[in-house]
Amino acid sequence: MEFLYQHQKDALRRMHNGCILNGGVGTGKSRTALAYYYTKECDGVIKEDGLQKMHHPKDLYIITTAKKRDDAEWEREMSAFLISTDPSINPYENRVVVDSWNNLHKYTGITGAFFIFDEQRAVGSGQWARAFIKVAHQNHWILLTATPGDTWMDYCPVFVANGFYKNRSEFIHRHVVFNRYVKYPKVDKYLEVGRLVKLKELITVDMSYTKKTEQHHEYVLVPYDSSKYNFIFDNRWNTYTNEPIQQISELCSVLRKVTNSDPGRISALGKIIEEHPKVIVFYNYDYELDILREFAKKNEITFTEWNGHKHEEVPTGSSWMYLVQYSAGSEGWNCVTTNTIVFFSQSYSYKATIQAAGRIDRLNTPYVDLYYYHLKSNSSIDAAIYRCLCKKKDFNERKFFDGSASKASWQTSYAS
Repeated sequence: MEFLYQHQKDALRRMHNGCILNGGVGTGKSRTALAYYYTKECDGVIKEDGLQKMHHPKDLYIITTAKKRDDAEWEREMSAFLISTDPSINPYENRVVVDSWNNLHKYTGITGAFFIFDEQRAVGSGQWARAFIKVAHQNHWILLTATPGDTWMDYCPVFVANGFYKNRSEFIHRHVVFNRYVKYPKVDKYLEVGRLVKLKELITVDMSYTKKTEQHHEYVLVPYDSSKYNFIFDNRWNTYTNEPIQQISELCSVLRKVTNSDPGRISALGKIIEEHPKVIVFYNYDYELDILREFAKKNEITFTEWNGHKHEEVPTGSSWMYLVQYSAGSEGWNCVTTNTIVFFSQSYSYKATIQAAGRIDRLNTPYVDLYYYHLKSNSSIDAAIYRCLCKKKDFNERKFFDGSASKASWQTSYAS
């Protein structure tokens, strides 16, 4: 096997300090980033028959997700370059650190090192964005992402880090017009968009790659208790707590519980597992996890979890379920021991859905055909989420209720 694929070599030639390496999920961004560090930053040489050692090894800091750090995924990638976070193994005297975005503030005093920022988190104006800009101004760095920013405001920290603007305020003053008629900051339009496009093109290195894999998506229609659903919708009454519903968020949550906890949904999962005995199952809520656990125990299926409560490894063997909560594990880990993912319920986030699907679509997977099963009912809220995701948009609860005259209108449009 080649040390770098051709698309990685092409990207490596175009990379530079402060760039965004933009590649789809599973295109090998991690190895390409390390190759850049090894050759461009530290004067090492990569040949087809091996490596020539780095002449000027810089300290290396990799900022990634907590799961990727805890799973030692970057350590496995670095082993190909004979680099390690363990000083007793690392043949160089440089410092090598892998840590999570939550701890980025600890490294704002570092200078003269090289940073790889994995899984873009430097958006907005919060702690991560401020720490990112400070680190970037004092070190060389690159940023890896499979899902670039959705708006120009998302690019603001990266533009500031590259020195295109002094700070966020200058960027906003020059390019952003806010809507004056809403209580919270909402962008009405952007100015000088042509300049923004040029700046984005200047720092973005796209990894073009034709995958060997083929994704097969099947949408499995599952039943739901329409009588209970309609009663809750019409009366704004929480049948689980026997109390009135005060907020739209609660109404959506209760409606989703009716649809997601229907016995027909777990029955559909059982049929899928008969054909695909090793599956990753993505879910949203703890009550779904309880249903999935009970199903696995009843059918004597090995299962492990990754969520806000447990951080367990992917199971091994010939039959298993890996239960992953979207909010905790839609990105930052990979699995090449199965070719099947079941979306037990839908995520509100298009990005999370795409990232989740990418967990099995990797360069080194032994599979060609990958199977994705999306379980969804014909309820109005499932239909609305589905429509948003098909348009590559996030689902918004407020817009769902403001934009629909009735639940029937959604069901009719969904059925068509």
